[in-house]
Amino acid sequence: MESATKRNPLLPWWIGLGIVAVADLWVAYKMLGADCQATGIAELIVVIVIPAVYLALMFLTFKSQP
Repeated sequence: MESATKRNPLLPWWIGLGIVAVADLWVAYKMLGADCQATGIAELIVVIVIPAVYLALMFLTFKSQP
C-alpha cells in the first residue's frame, strides 16, 4: 500500500488569501475608480481591516489544528 503524502495544513489559508486578495482589489478598484460617496475611514475599514481580521482568524484556525 502506498503511503499518503503529507499535505500542507495551510493550503486552504493560501487559497483563501488569494480569493480575498482578488476580491479586495476588485472592491478597492470600484471604490477608488467610481464616484464613491464613502468616507475615507469606511474605505479603509472595508479594504484593509475586515480582510486582515478575516485572514488572521482563518490562519489561527488552521494553525491550531493537529
